[in-house]
Amino acid sequence: MHLISDATGETLNTVARAAMAYYADYQPVEHIYALVRTQKQLARALTEIESQPGVVLFTLIDTDLRAQLEKRCAELTIPCISILDPVIASLAQYLNAQSRPHLAGQHALNAEYFRRIDALNFTMIHDDGQHTDDLDQADVILTGISRSSKTPTSI
Repeated sequence: MHLISDATGETLNTVARAAMAYYADYQPVEHIYALVRTQKQLARALTEIESQPGVVLFTLIDTDLRAQLEKRCAELTIPCISILDPVIASLAQYLNAQSRPHLAGQHALNAEYFRRIDALNFTMIHDDGQHTDDLDQADVILTGISRSSKTPTSI
C-alpha cells in the first residue's frame, strides 16, 4: 500500500489503517511518502510503486502532481484513490460552494493551537512533581501513586 501526501500524511495514514482493519487476515506493507510537493519527490514515489506495486491512496492538492500520479497508476493498472475527493465533492454540493484547497489546512497555527502547545509544555515541565512553585496556574493537578498513568493522562 502506497500512501502519498503533500502534508504530514496523518489523515491518509488514519484512513488506510481504518480500511485495513477490515482485512485482518492481511498484513499490509505501508510505503509512506509525506511532504510530496515536487515532481522529483513524486518521481521517487512512482519508482517505488513501479518496483513494488500496490494500492495507492493519496492526498495531493497540486493538480499537476495528481494528474501525473493518476496517469502513471492507470498505465500500471494499479488502483489510485484520492481519499478526500468524495467528501470534498459532497460538501461542495451540499454547501453550494467551491472548495479552496489549503495545504495542511487542518493544522492551522492559530491561538488555539499555541494554547494547546503551552499546556503541553506546562505539563511536561511539571511532570513528576517538578517545579511546584507555579502550580497555582494549573487548571488540573493529577496526583496518584507511581506508575498509574498520570503522565499519559495529562498529555
